[in-house]
Amino acid sequence: MNQPTPAIVAQSAVRRLPRIALLLLCAAYLLPGLVGRGPWKSADITAFGYMAELARSTEGIARWFDPMLLGLRPETPALIPYWIGALAIKIAPSWLNPDLAVRIAFAFLLWGTFTATWYAVYYLARTSRAQPVAFAFGGEARPTDYARAIADGGLLALIACLGLAQLGHETTPALAQLFFASHLFYGVAALPYRRTGPVIALAVGTIGITLSGAPTVGLALAVGSALYIAYERRLAAQSESENAYDEDSGPGYTLGALLTMIGITVLAAVLVFGLKLPTWKITVLGGSLVGDVRSQAKLLVWFTWPVWPLAIWTLWRWRRQLTARHVALPFWFAVVPLAATWTTDYSDRSLLLALPAFATLAAFALPTFRRSAAALIDWFNVLFFSGLAVLGWIYWIAMQTGVPPKPAASVARLVPGFVPEFSPIAVALAAAATIAWCWLVRWRTGRHRAALWKTLVLPAGGTALCWMLLMTLWLPPIDYARSYVPQIRAVAERVGQPRCIAELALSRPHIAALRHHGNFNVQPLLLGTDCPWLLASPETIERLHTIIPFDQWRFAGTLRRPSSAADDLLLYQKITPQ
Repeated sequence: MNQPTPAIVAQSAVRRLPRIALLLLCAAYLLPGLVGRGPWKSADITAFGYMAELARSTEGIARWFDPMLLGLRPETPALIPYWIGALAIKIAPSWLNPDLAVRIAFAFLLWGTFTATWYAVYYLARTSRAQPVAFAFGGEARPTDYARAIADGGLLALIACLGLAQLGHETTPALAQLFFASHLFYGVAALPYRRTGPVIALAVGTIGITLSGAPTVGLALAVGSALYIAYERRLAAQSESENAYDEDSGPGYTLGALLTMIGITVLAAVLVFGLKLPTWKITVLGGSLVGDVRSQAKLLVWFTWPVWPLAIWTLWRWRRQLTARHVALPFWFAVVPLAATWTTDYSDRSLLLALPAFATLAAFALPTFRRSAAALIDWFNVLFFSGLAVLGWIYWIAMQTGVPPKPAASVARLVPGFVPEFSPIAVALAAAATIAWCWLVRWRTGRHRAALWKTLVLPAGGTALCWMLLMTLWLPPIDYARSYVPQIRAVAERVGQPRCIAELALSRPHIAALRHHGNFNVQPLLLGTDCPWLLASPETIERLHTIIPFDQWRFAGTLRRPSSAADDLLLYQKITPQ
């Protein structure tokens, strides 16, 4: 017997969030950062390096199944993300920078993630156990209107997640994994209602995530989904209620749905083991256990803010429905990435896959909130994001004018050698975003009819505001600090022509940056080369005399990336015989 639902929602509380407003918010979150910058260190430039190598490759289809960057395979065993980037470079017009073409392609992946998450939450909210309490004299929210309002809240919660901001705008396999994981999530959630769309989403999501660098996580999500479908069917058979759902309450999974899920899972497993993709690399035993737990807890708290408190509240308020579809499925899709976060080296990028599930759980907290709790959340977000925006403007003015002196000195210390530049377009966009935020705060704190999604409007709008300010006012110094361009420019000034450089133990990001930003012909030293210049990693300094003869090479200087001494490069010039 189903326990009573904790959701008490009137029809007046599920009015629709205007589509134009939601689309503008998504665009304001997606578009900033597309132009005006290059690939950032280090995963961003590395992934782009593999994509560019595939696009330039003339070795045939075999190379596409074994991406290489100067003989080095990628650390993330992915295929599809590199294919997407390489195809974007190939089909882009000649006047479009290759890195911009890749960013545009990956922006569509983030947009697809938003769409899949919205529909997943919508179909989960349509189920009977997710619906609000029926009032004695009517007036409770209609199922479709309620589901739409919850879905709006889920999308707002996803945009509000702090961890999505940077990783969601990079061109790395992690973003492709997020796209495919969200489609797998949508496919499982919508399968009782639709057939063609969810089945395609299941196939694309399951196979895509296994070929995007997360094979074990993808298989775990698929297997858990198949087991849950089997569990729901078993409950339905026991209660003889398979046909007891109407269209709005939410039908159950059919035998065909179960067989489809099993078949797709088996196909993904065959691909994983057939291509010999690496499996889970457990590193939980390394280092200090207390320190690891503390660092992982900090990551979880800030990365999933502000949805994790709402997700916990959902699990508590819906504790009598923990096996219900709208709680159990997002819980599983959050637990598996959390396990990967705690037991592998890819902490933040594994946790990224849990954000749609966290946002879903957060959305189902909305119909259980009291008005006082919603008001407290609103005022906290008003103060928090308004304070961040004010600080952003103050420090930008200080960077441009030198006044106030302390903020100006702080900026100069963080980005040594950076020369501020004024962009009227960037200032206009930042001012427009700030004005829009002020209007949003005024609207939210005014007297309006209650709406479920209103509690998450300010967190989502505040996150979009901060990202807009970072990618307009602060884009030049951020790009200077996170890009390899200043360092590669210094290399080019010292080397001149011909642009042939031997490398010794350089990292993948440096190799990709040399080839993309400097258009250098980079060749491994140990394979033999006639290049007149050599770039070596400082890690080789103690054994360098055993590798290269110093009577043939002379030290020409240390080239430093301005914002990080950890990225130094040692430059050597070949001595020309007299």
